[in-house]
Amino acid sequence: MLCYPNAKINIGLNVVEKRADGYHNLETIFYPIPLTDALELVPDPNSSELYTWGNSGITVDTTSDNNICIKALKLIKAKYDIPAVKIHLHKMIPFGAGLGGGSADGAFMLTLLNKEFKLNIGDDELHQMATQLGADCPFFLNNKPAYATGIGDIIEPTALDLNGYHFYLIKPPIHVSTPEAYAGVVPEPSTSSLQDLVQLPIEQWKHHIKNDFEKSVFEKYPEVGNLKMQLYEAGALYASMSGSGSSVFGIFKDQPNVKFNKEHFTWESKL
Repeated sequence: MLCYPNAKINIGLNVVEKRADGYHNLETIFYPIPLTDALELVPDPNSSELYTWGNSGITVDTTSDNNICIKALKLIKAKYDIPAVKIHLHKMIPFGAGLGGGSADGAFMLTLLNKEFKLNIGDDELHQMATQLGADCPFFLNNKPAYATGIGDIIEPTALDLNGYHFYLIKPPIHVSTPEAYAGVVPEPSTSSLQDLVQLPIEQWKHHIKNDFEKSVFEKYPEVGNLKMQLYEAGALYASMSGSGSSVFGIFKDQPNVKFNKEHFTWESKL
């Protein structure tokens, strides 16, 4: 069985408070984009191993204990009797980009196992498992535009629809870790709900919708901030850093004519 875990962008990201457990409560809009990995699962009942792993595209350079697909498999295996499996991930969504690629792989693995072995795991249980994998993971279970609060795990539908707009994504060869990004942010309660702000005309977003990680990331990595400026100069209606990573995206009315350094990962699509 084959599936295509997709990336997401954050439209606005407000870090509203630090929690007693060390995590942060936030407010953001998750929006799915059609940049995908490919994840394949094949039952391997004759194997004595729990799984065999294959990887192509971008290298997943981590141990099996830190591999989110394997974590998802072990969560399922701890409660349900399933055979050994062969897993292959063709990785296209870059790491450290704020695009949720790892979270998508983990959430899609849960869904893939549930479907392949007809486990009939309910939505609530899948949500609990996804939350164990990572804060962004529950979003990818429904994979529709959503307003997220808590640590990103409390998901509400939003009516935002960007169909027809052109989208341009840039990821420079800079990795911004999540702890590094949060270290530069001073939490502050929101004065206006993103649920309301995204209903404004998109041309007005740049005046009202912000990503709290941009200030410290742009100070440390000026190139990331310069890329945002270049997208606006190219005619973007709205441009922003996504999540806490180093990718920057622009939303355009028409297909943009933009060129960036060949060392950068770039991707464009009509939404």
